[in-house]
Amino acid sequence: MINLMVRNLKLYFRDRNAVFFSLLGVFVIITLYLVFLGDVWSSNYPNVVGMRFAMDSWIMAGVLAITSFTTTMGAVGTMVEDKSKKIKKDFVASPLSHSSMTGGYILSTIVVGIIMSLVALVVAEIFIVIKGGSLLSLLDFLKLFGLILLATVANSAIVVFIVSFFDTLNAFGTASTLVGTLIGFLTGIYLPIGVFPPTVQWVIKLFPPSHAASLMRQVMMRAPVQKVFAGAPQQLLTDFKLQMGMELSFGNQIISPRISILILVGTAIVFYLLALWNLSRKKN
Repeated sequence: MINLMVRNLKLYFRDRNAVFFSLLGVFVIITLYLVFLGDVWSSNYPNVVGMRFAMDSWIMAGVLAITSFTTTMGAVGTMVEDKSKKIKKDFVASPLSHSSMTGGYILSTIVVGIIMSLVALVVAEIFIVIKGGSLLSLLDFLKLFGLILLATVANSAIVVFIVSFFDTLNAFGTASTLVGTLIGFLTGIYLPIGVFPPTVQWVIKLFPPSHAASLMRQVMMRAPVQKVFAGAPQQLLTDFKLQMGMELSFGNQIISPRISILILVGTAIVFYLLALWNLSRKKN
């Protein structure tokens, strides 16, 4: 299983096109923010000290949340390629058990997601500092690292389940393009969740990666938001957090970080079980 994981990692990082396209959604979001969205949202608060720092942290938290989704989808493309080129039949004929083979694919997607998310975190922190913000504290960095691990495991579970239905590279490529295009909307990253109609907000809140984005925003935006809203009424701060997706709510009930974490853990368990079932069903 470990050998298969290492082999998949080498194939992924050796293919520069696969790495680039798995990060395409991230590049699109950063470009849109730099060209359009950053100035638009900061201009709504022209005289508020620290608001640009808060908005930079908001977009970068969203970028981190989707990086583990898009990059794991790029990594699991190796599984589809092995099926389309009949390479998987060689593994089936070998002493390698089906569960070990599936585990190798899953582990490689998780490792890729973690590595690429950490790279994105470094880029995000450099970007924030260049724009006048400050680095995360050590405690916040450790919290964010834990959230990256959790988000990567949950997102990779969803991705492996989705990709388990594909047997051709064309179908996988179409799905990857679709996901890369929609992921920013499904997680409330292109636009704050508060500007969407209620029905769309519910869709976003039901999408598990949105909970990862919310948790990451709470960590990355903690310092700038404290500065921006120092002395402001609590209701103003609460409304801002809900508007920007720092916190999610169903009705009048704000979802606690513990519930969001449980949702991500549950997502990982359910979708890995579904993926394993579907792959086992199709192993012959």
